Order: sequence, then C-alpha cells, then structure tokens
Amino acid sequence: MFARRCARLAIARTAVPLTSYLARVRPYSSAAPSYEHILTSIPKPGVGLITLNRPKALNALSSPLFKELNAALDNYDNDKSIGAIIITGSEKAFAAGADIKEMAPLSFSAAYNDNFIAPWSHLSNAIRTPVIAAVSGYALGGGCELALMCDILYCTSKASFGQPEVKLGTIPGAGGSQRLTRAIGKSRAMELILTGRNFSGKEAGEWGVAARVVEGGKDELLEEALKTAETIAGYSRVAVLAAKEVVNKSQELSLREGVEYERSLFHGLFGSKDQKIGMTAFAEKKKPEWSHE
Repeated sequence: MFARRCARLAIARTAVPLTSYLARVRPYSSAAPSYEHILTSIPKPGVGLITLNRPKALNALSSPLFKELNAALDNYDNDKSIGAIIITGSEKAFAAGADIKEMAPLSFSAAYNDNFIAPWSHLSNAIRTPVIAAVSGYALGGGCELALMCDILYCTSKASFGQPEVKLGTIPGAGGSQRLTRAIGKSRAMELILTGRNFSGKEAGEWGVAARVVEGGKDELLEEALKTAETIAGYSRVAVLAAKEVVNKSQELSLREGVEYERSLFHGLFGSKDQKIGMTAFAEKKKPEWSHE
C-alpha cells in the first residue's frame, strides 16, 4: 500500500502544472483508467477531462498517445453520465506538434500501407459527445489540428497556433489544410500554411478559430472551459447530440440540404421523452429533470 501511494505521488509530481486548480475540483473526481501519456478525471458532474501529459516532449503527439486518447474518448463517449469532454495540455503546450522521431524514418510504403495518422481523426469521425479544446501555450502542427477537430475551442490570448509542416518538407496530414481553411478562409490559411507562420490566441479569437479567448493562465482557461462543459452536460443528452450533429452537417451540405436535415431531426425530437419534459417544465415554470431519452 505504501509503495502504491509513493508511486501516485511520483506521478502527480510529473503531471502538468494544474495541481492548484485540480485540487479545488477534486471532490468531483472519480476512479479513472491509468494511462502513460494522458491523464483523465471527472472534475465536474457530467464532465470528462483529458490532459495530454508528455511534459518533457511538450506534449508531442505520437501514435501511442493517440491510442490512449482515442480509448479515453471512447470511454467517456460510451459513459451515459458524461455529457461533455475537455481536452487540454499544460501551461506551456497544448501539443507542440507531432513526434518527429516517430515520423522521420517512415517510407511512403510504410506510411501508406499502415494508413499512418488516420487514427488521429477518431475524435472527429466517431465521438458524438461534445468536445472542448482548452489551449494554452503551443498548438502547432498536429496540436493545431487536434484543437481544430474539437467542437469548441477556448484558448489563452498568448496561445500559439500554427501549421509549420512546410518547414519540415511536408504538409499538414491530420486535416489542418481543410479545417483551418474552413475556419479562416482560403487566402489567410494559404499564407499561414505556405509560410509556416504561427498565429496567436488573440488572432485565433479575432479570426473565429477560437470561440473564446481567456486572459490569464491555464487555470483561468480551464475554469472557463469547465463552466461551458458543465452547462452542456446539464442539458438533455439526446438534444445535445442532435444539436452537435446538425451543426457538423452544415460543414458538409448545401444550405437547402442542411436546413432539410435539421428539420428532420427537429421533427424526430418530438418523439423523445426530453422534448415533453423540457416543454412541460417551461410551461409550468419548473426546472426540467432530464431523462436523456
């Protein structure tokens, strides 16, 4: 027992520097699986928190890290008590890029045959629960792409984003050229990707990449992200899932097709218990008690 306690203390000392804030939310935490490259917790009711935890490598993204990240995302997504997920890093780095040591020796055939980097898109392809990125410090290359995959992006004003792959003789490989262009337009995205220039958290807010820019440090950022996640988690799960789905469809369909798709889900929600609960509670001026059905 003493050895286990010492091991936990050793892990805590090497974790990202959020101990002061996490201490304040610890009463809500529950047991979580043990990972090597990430930390997981439930800091608020209904909110799953994933912290990238490779501090010596500035949270550089690798296949082993994504294997753990995808597993943690699946666990939260399948947990009916979780209504929102936050992904964050350290004060210094959300993720400073991909692990170059892993990529450098790859040949075309190895990358192509193994479909290298494809599992990195699991978040955007398979996770239905809303995911918030809380970005402090560097979010470069794959780190920028991971943040862009999330449904909502919060950052500090001093965060640093970028797709600098051209400096390494390559291009973004996890959706950066597509999502960044959709977020800020072709001309600006072209300039950033062709020059490899970074852009600040302040610019991310001004350009619409970030939903909110927080003044201060990582604790203030995480506090804002937790407020939003807890709000989302407090609503009907079925309504939240539908809302996320129709917004994502707006990125794929024409306006007419998108409106028709939205209307079909809107009609469908009249078959849910929570639509009746929500509207009845509103009419009776009561707080709804969601069934999530």
